[in-house]
Amino acid sequence: MSVAEQKLTYLTAAGRFDICSPGECLQLLPVAVETPKASRTPEILPVPLENLRDSQEILRVSQAPVLRTVAPYISYNRRTGGCGRMLKMLLNGTCAYDCAYCPVRTQREPVSYSPGEFADTFLRLWQDGLVEGLFLSSGIPRDVDCVMHDLVETGEILRRRGYGGYLHLKILPGATRADIHDAARVADRISINLETTSPDRLGGIAGVKDYRQDILKRQAWVAEEKPGGHTTQLVIGAADETDAEILSCLADQYRRVRPSRVYFSAFRSLPRTPLATHPDTPAWRARRLYQADFLLRDYGITADELRAALDEEGFFANRDPKVVLADSRMPVNVNLAPRRDLLRIPGIGPKAADRILALRRVQPFTCPADLARAGIRGQTAGRHLTFDGRDAIQTKLFP
Repeated sequence: MSVAEQKLTYLTAAGRFDICSPGECLQLLPVAVETPKASRTPEILPVPLENLRDSQEILRVSQAPVLRTVAPYISYNRRTGGCGRMLKMLLNGTCAYDCAYCPVRTQREPVSYSPGEFADTFLRLWQDGLVEGLFLSSGIPRDVDCVMHDLVETGEILRRRGYGGYLHLKILPGATRADIHDAARVADRISINLETTSPDRLGGIAGVKDYRQDILKRQAWVAEEKPGGHTTQLVIGAADETDAEILSCLADQYRRVRPSRVYFSAFRSLPRTPLATHPDTPAWRARRLYQADFLLRDYGITADELRAALDEEGFFANRDPKVVLADSRMPVNVNLAPRRDLLRIPGIGPKAADRILALRRVQPFTCPADLARAGIRGQTAGRHLTFDGRDAIQTKLFP
């Protein structure tokens, strides 16, 4: 494997501990990388075997005459509105910060791209139709300002050279207001990771970062520079936070800075990190938090309501929180319930609720099978609805 191939493989694989949500998954993208003759004999770049296990298997069976590498990319379900193939990349593969769950902090050999070098690599992949978008982050091997400058410069080079696709730039803790402004100008989306729920929780897994100054203050600037175009992420379980704490954090996020999305990454222990022996967070916990987040953001359900679905220790069970809440309430009349109550029924989302409101004015719903008129499939919604009281629908007293 050539140096250029190792670099691309490592700097994509090293950033896997980041966004992945419903409709998204990490896949492997085989790409050929041309190596300049001048770089035939540089030092061997270290690539963690655990990150390359699948890649090596593919490389062994490849009969192609050109050396090939395999780079992870985020594959979006197009129905979620994302691009089909988004390359997820670190500009620098080393970091001086001490986040206890992150494998990048354990890497000491310098593995990085310059802005121009990476722009060349990415544009080649994009022009060949292999990728459609870019999520660009970085480790912080030196001064934050220098790394932020490189991230912004990379975006500017890509735009100047004709790249008009989706670009997501990561804002680093402690970034200046000017760099955040420039990132917001060049990127479709920017984000800064919360990592966890509070200063105390962050102190247990990352001693260098100041939660209030380096993250919350910068997040407020991000929200001002890119309203409606910024996101954040929580690593679930690394700091032993409860789901009750996460709910409070989410409620504060939507009240204070209004991110377009909050991502959840279930903690996975990695060798040679301080949390190598910490129990992994089950993937279903992140799924339940995504469901709770959708209820908060799109369904008008409050954090106080959702707390009723938590157990005594402050955690969700492995059941859809919406179903748990519905099971604790009496069924509602589909012909009389306001939109707010319809949205609390499993199987009914905002669009289906609006269809019900429109259709019942014309013809009342008489049985669960009638729900198909509103595009509702399955029996889940019907179990939480009643269909009586047709005569209770108010009609005009006079023509």
